[in-house]
Amino acid sequence: MGVDDSEHKRTIRTGEQGTRVSGPRVLVAGASIAGPALAHWLHRRGAEVTVVERASELRPGGQAVDARGVAKEVIGRMGLDAAVRAACTDTAGAHTVDADGQVLETFRVDDDGGDGFIADIEILRGDLSQVLYDDTRDGVEYIFGDRIAELAQDADGVDVVFAGGDRRRFDLVVGADGLHSALRAMVFGPHERFLRHLGHVLAFYSVPNEFGLDRWLLEYQESGRSALLRPIQDATRAMAMFYFASADFDVDYRDVAAQKRLLRERMAGLGWLAPDILAHLDDTPDFYLDQVAQVVLDRWSSGRVGLLGDAAFSSSPMSGQGTGLALVGAYLLAGELAAAEWDPDTGFARYEARMRSFVEANQEIGRLNARSREAPGPDAEPSPDFAGEWFTELVGRAINGIELPDYAGVPDSAAPAGSPITSSAKP
Repeated sequence: MGVDDSEHKRTIRTGEQGTRVSGPRVLVAGASIAGPALAHWLHRRGAEVTVVERASELRPGGQAVDARGVAKEVIGRMGLDAAVRAACTDTAGAHTVDADGQVLETFRVDDDGGDGFIADIEILRGDLSQVLYDDTRDGVEYIFGDRIAELAQDADGVDVVFAGGDRRRFDLVVGADGLHSALRAMVFGPHERFLRHLGHVLAFYSVPNEFGLDRWLLEYQESGRSALLRPIQDATRAMAMFYFASADFDVDYRDVAAQKRLLRERMAGLGWLAPDILAHLDDTPDFYLDQVAQVVLDRWSSGRVGLLGDAAFSSSPMSGQGTGLALVGAYLLAGELAAAEWDPDTGFARYEARMRSFVEANQEIGRLNARSREAPGPDAEPSPDFAGEWFTELVGRAINGIELPDYAGVPDSAAPAGSPITSSAKP
């Protein structure tokens, strides 16, 4: 497969004597959180990075995501602590309420040192994505509105055909394209082989803040269903969320009209502010609905192709740790590949060896939280006893149970190198 590099502008680093130094070419699929975070570390380790995103631009808004424990350390090592905190939701805590709005239980942002139910780093997915993109855009090539259509690898590299017709060759390819990863399906097999539905569906979308919402998240639960309102930086709006139990899920995750019909059907009769929140369903700009699911694979790599974030090991929103896993995984994947001098067999294997138990602890929390939301009934499993010492130990492993090597001796250039890259599809 022929490749004409003259058509593409790439970052070229220059050594002390002016010699042209070119690192491995790495293609990353997905520009949400895992992809740009990996691009940050790959670029610092000396790789030439291209990120391809099928959406035409960065997607704004989205669910609030958190960084706890070791994930906060990764953000600090990226030099992005101030930028991330400036974009946070500034949520003070959460109240669970009854149908009349009376507070039943309170969780504060400073609980557990800022690593509790409401973390002190809580940010909308789209806002974190923007921070990561702004940090990397000058040293990384971004291609929006395109995707990988074909891929063929050999001992020395990976030939990629993009849907737009472009053909290029890379040393490594990483799928960071989410729960329904197209790259995973292409290389590892069909989705149903790896997706583990946890028996719930999650929906969220932004609404006008006509509810007097201040800095507190509010949640109402009723018979295996729940409605939430959470604050965002724009005080004129709020983020609405719904959970409901569903033993199976057969709605196309891209069929928005069918998803909205399903949400209305399942939320019918729900109390509290649910009817007023649902009244905005047809005029919201950012509706999202999908199954609550995990991804379980025996291996996260195949030859020169690897997976990261939800594409590799989704822990589900029920864990509250998907973003933490993506950030930590990005740091370790880039570090291990660079430490192995970009040998994929060694680098991918060491990355997986470091991450596997950390991932499993977070997936276990996701499964337990999903079980706790099941409607009571004769066939329902007993709700987990979250007050037990075993759960405290599990949470500790899920938040801080992984070492971050310093990767001494591995290249690390924190300052952007080379000239900014231009792309016709760049926003």
